[in-house]
Amino acid sequence: MARYTGPVCRFCRREGMKLFLKDIRCTTDKCSYERNQYPPGQHGQGRIRISEYGQQLREKQKVKRLYGLLEKQFRSYYKRANSMKGNTGENLLALLERRLDNTVFRLGFGGTRAEARQLVSHGHFIVNGTRVNIPSFQVSPGDVIVLREKSQKSEKIADCLARGQNRPQMSWLEVDIANFSGKVTGPPVRDELTLPIQENLIVELYSR
Repeated sequence: MARYTGPVCRFCRREGMKLFLKDIRCTTDKCSYERNQYPPGQHGQGRIRISEYGQQLREKQKVKRLYGLLEKQFRSYYKRANSMKGNTGENLLALLERRLDNTVFRLGFGGTRAEARQLVSHGHFIVNGTRVNIPSFQVSPGDVIVLREKSQKSEKIADCLARGQNRPQMSWLEVDIANFSGKVTGPPVRDELTLPIQENLIVELYSR
């Protein structure tokens, strides 16, 4: 399973906004973006002219980094979204939101998507009675996600659940903290994505 293992704080600086890839660190004065609000590298503080193609590329890179995907994975999601009925951009975001690692993050079991991805990969979750360790697994309305009994004693997960209540709650998910479970009640809602994403630019980029 390919994944990026390098520094991630530079991503926020490169995209010009906080992507909240480091959980608590992003809310403290240690946040790299707060200290250096310009792109990384020796030319980061220079005047940057961005073309139409550059805007499309940056939008694609931002969403890729937000969900922790590499180019091959992201392109496959776009192709699938493009073959579906409806708006391609919204279909793309819906597919990304329905990933099991993202769903676990949205439910509050992990502080970041990377942390949620690791929990899923290590087999901490059961979906509809079956243990699933594939982060890209697509959840569907009606699916019930439960934390394994042995994992319910984890102080780290309990702390994430407690702090997760301060995040914006997704209307398509129901969380049962007492039973360490969650349920998918419907399809993801585009308007609930808080970070500014212009999915139409991604569609334009791949349509070239």
